[in-house]
Amino acid sequence: QVRLVESGGDSVQAGGSLRLSCDASGLRNGGYCVAWFRQTPGKEREGVASLPRDGNAHYAEAVKGRFTISGDYAEHTLFLEMSSLTPEDTAIYYCAADRAYWCPSLKSWAEWGYWGQGTQVTVSS
Repeated sequence: QVRLVESGGDSVQAGGSLRLSCDASGLRNGGYCVAWFRQTPGKEREGVASLPRDGNAHYAEAVKGRFTISGDYAEHTLFLEMSSLTPEDTAIYYCAADRAYWCPSLKSWAEWGYWGQGTQVTVSS
């Protein structure tokens, strides 16, 4: 059973940084694809970054160069380091995982099988 619990969301000023964590108990080493998504009211869930089994991270264009996804499988924890934050980054951020050998696309949020409850990130100008 995979259980995902996000933490680290906060309110920050534009230009600031945050580090989100996802406690992924039950996530076996290398056995899953993992990713971060975000969602704002009235908009579809948006892929932010994914970390496939080969370790080659994928990022949405909007966050490239500012966000970094990483995982500590020994500690069953997924991270999202966010810097140079803008008000457009304001959203609820979700941790996601999937057992598929070929990871679902960041553009196909509905294909990801496991989700956390989300953590709020608010960036003020």
